Amino acid sequence: MSITTPRGFVASGLASGIKASGALDLALLATDDGVAVPTAATFTGNLAAAAPVQISRSHMASNGGRATAVVVSSGNANAATGERGRDDAQHMCDLVARGLDVPVEQVLVCSTGLIGIRLPMAPIEAGIPGLVAARAGSAEAAERAATGILTTDSGRKEVLIENSTFTVAGMAKGAGMLAPNMATMLAFLTTDAAVEPGPLADLLRIAVRDSFNSMTVDGCTSTNDTVILLASGRAGTADPNVVVDTVTEACSTLAGQMAADAEGASKIFQVQVTGARSDGEAHQAARKVAESLLVKCSINGEDPYWGRVASELGSAGVEFDMDRVDIAYGGVEVCRGGVGADHDAAAVATHMAGALIEIHCRLGLADGDAVVMGVELGYGYIDENRTTS
Repeated sequence: MSITTPRGFVASGLASGIKASGALDLALLATDDGVAVPTAATFTGNLAAAAPVQISRSHMASNGGRATAVVVSSGNANAATGERGRDDAQHMCDLVARGLDVPVEQVLVCSTGLIGIRLPMAPIEAGIPGLVAARAGSAEAAERAATGILTTDSGRKEVLIENSTFTVAGMAKGAGMLAPNMATMLAFLTTDAAVEPGPLADLLRIAVRDSFNSMTVDGCTSTNDTVILLASGRAGTADPNVVVDTVTEACSTLAGQMAADAEGASKIFQVQVTGARSDGEAHQAARKVAESLLVKCSINGEDPYWGRVASELGSAGVEFDMDRVDIAYGGVEVCRGGVGADHDAAAVATHMAGALIEIHCRLGLADGDAVVMGVELGYGYIDENRTTS
C-alpha cells in the first residue's frame, strides 16, 4: 500500500527539526522524471486560509492544471502568519523547484500543525535539499512520506486500489478539527490513469463531495485543508466513470480512517437522511445531526435519545414536517410519525454498544438522500484540545 505504487511517482520523508520530538516532519511527492502531470486540487473554504493554501492556489491558477511536486511540512500550520508566512511557503516551493530544476509554479506546498506561529525556516532550508535527493519509488520512501505529514494522528493513513487497467493510491493526515469543507486534513492521491486537467478537476470535486465533505469530527473547518490528485497517465486511458468511482472509493477510505482515528473517539456514527426535498437538503440535515454536541454525547453514552436527533433535523434549515418523521437506530425504528414508537429496546442497546452506530432519519417529503459520517464526543477529545494542540 504505497503512494508510489501508481507508475510515475516518487516520494520521500525526513526529520528536519520542525518537531522537537525529532519525528519526521517533511515530505515530498513528485513525478519520477520531473515532468509536470495533470493535477487537481481542492482547498479549505475557511477565509482564514493558511499561507501554503494561498500559494498553492496561486500556482494552480497559473500552471495550467499541471504540477511536478508537492512539498509538505508538519508540526506548524504556517497559518495567520501574514506576508512573512506567504514568503516562507513560496520559499519552500522555490527550494524544491531548484532541486528538481522545474518552474516554481509546478510545485505545490502544504503545511499542518499549530496556527499563528511562524515556520522555523532554518531546519526547512537545510532539510529540503536532502528531501529532494532522497526521493524514490520504494515502499520505504513512500512510508516515510506518509509518516512525515502526520501531527496528532495515531498512525499513517494510506489506501491503494488496483483496477485491471490503472491504480489509485493515497495518503492523508487528520484526526481533529475535522468538518470538511474540508478538515485539518491533508490528502494526496496519485493515479497512473490518463486524465486531462479539466476532467481531473471535475472528478476530484465529485470524489471530495462524496467522501471528505460527508465526514465531520468536531464541526471545525481548518485553515489548511487540501486534497491534491496527480495523474501520470502511464497506464493509458480508462473508463471515466470507473476512474471517478475509484478515486471516490480511495477518498472515502481515507475519510473513514480519519474518523476512526478522531481524537479521543471510540465510536463512529453514520447519519442517513432520506425523504428530503433534495439531496442537498438531505446532506444539510444529516450534517446538522452529525455535528450536534448533544447527539455526540448521546452516542458516547450509548443512549438512543432520538429527541435530540429530531430537534437537530427541525433546526437544520431545510423543509421539515415533524408529523412525517421516522427515526431508527441500527434499523430499529424508535420514532414513527414524529412520536415515540414501540420497539425492541434490547436490540437498540446492543447496536448502541457497538463501534459503528447507524441513525436513519426519514423526512417523508420527497426522495432526497444523503449520508454524513461523524464521531462521538468523548473525554479524550477534550483532553487533547483543552490546551494548545
